[in-house]
Amino acid sequence: MAERLSAAADGVALHELVVELFPLARSIAGPDFRRTLAVLEREAGPMLRHAFSTGEQVFDWTVPPEWELRRAWIRGPGGETVVDSRDTNLHVVSHSRPVHAHLSLDELQGHLHSLPAQPDAVPYRTSYYEDAWGFCLADRVRRGLLDGTYEVMVDAALGPGRVEVGEIVVPGTTDREVLFSTYCCHPSMANNELSGPVVVVRLARELAQRPRPPRLTYRFVFVPETIGAIAYLSRVGERLRERLVAGYVITCVGTPFPFRYRSSRRGASLADRVAEHALVHLGAPWERLDFYPPRSDERQYCSPGFDLPVGCLSRVDFDRWPEYHTSLDDLAHVTPEALGESLRACRRLIDALEVNERFAVTVAHGEPQLGRRGLYPTLGGGMHAARQRDQLRDQMFLLNFCDGRPDLLAAAERCARPVWELAPAVASLRHHGLLRRVDAER
Repeated sequence: MAERLSAAADGVALHELVVELFPLARSIAGPDFRRTLAVLEREAGPMLRHAFSTGEQVFDWTVPPEWELRRAWIRGPGGETVVDSRDTNLHVVSHSRPVHAHLSLDELQGHLHSLPAQPDAVPYRTSYYEDAWGFCLADRVRRGLLDGTYEVMVDAALGPGRVEVGEIVVPGTTDREVLFSTYCCHPSMANNELSGPVVVVRLARELAQRPRPPRLTYRFVFVPETIGAIAYLSRVGERLRERLVAGYVITCVGTPFPFRYRSSRRGASLADRVAEHALVHLGAPWERLDFYPPRSDERQYCSPGFDLPVGCLSRVDFDRWPEYHTSLDDLAHVTPEALGESLRACRRLIDALEVNERFAVTVAHGEPQLGRRGLYPTLGGGMHAARQRDQLRDQMFLLNFCDGRPDLLAAAERCARPVWELAPAVASLRHHGLLRRVDAER
């Protein structure tokens, strides 16, 4: 109960951060992306910025120009304002080149985007790699446009700049690494765009503020989707290939829907095993999905040249969530309760990863005598005895299954226990010289 109350309080703070960031006209490169990173850095502490200049080649991609939207509008034949970016920055196709022109309705239609099946939704459209301009509007408004001459204005700066990737590294006591990646390049869409970054930045802050360093080294990465992950891999991909034991893309985790975990390309990596274990013992509804390339940045991390053990944690299926990539993904769809629960799920990922090592029993034959070591209960009855039975059960499983081959996670699965709750028994057995750590962790 206390944990759930704490998650609710955490969720309120996370929701306030979503509200603060929501109005910014983010894109994959530009001032509002940098402003978003600055707010996240304020929350978590110093953030390394990886910069990639316009025109720079990153694998098969070329870094695009950066873009800053100042104002955009369409005025109708009578001078009335039909569309105004002040109402929502989704009204403008991201990376539209500057334009000021007068067009007939037929000419204008070629630059308009709407969703006939969702007449009140403003769609999200981009043109990062093509010289174009356009407007997005509700189909209900579009159908009401009258013949005549329309004045259009896109006041934007589009030119050389840089794509940035924000990274917070929390060093561990070993060189094994864990990646949490999320993206913050879309404009005002609350669940799709902001739920992942606010959860991940809070996770980074909590881990950095622990009194003792973690066992593993953690990288928390805030990228512009696709180009950012590719650029980041061009710089640190080889290091990740050598050291990464698990990674997660965190996106769309602000809605009160069941968790959805999409596995890594490998399909049975440590990342996948830990995620499934954590979600089972979280006690919330969830669904496991196979790796599917037409999704988020896990497809970059899992691309054949890297094949990193990276899965994706979300709470929506993009194809079945009609609010996805539209103005309907507003603040009403992100709740403090869902954000708090998602943060709790991510904490469990870390809890499981931190304790999951390989151990071997030091007594080669038969069961060690626990009584003479003070590890076997001598009194019966009462709650104290119940706790002793639980501890004895954990010890018995560990002494039987820890033979140097399976990891602690496998032992936890056999005894149907959360792996992080086995940590006290592991510590006690190690203290008495009955377990030794075995190297190797992938």
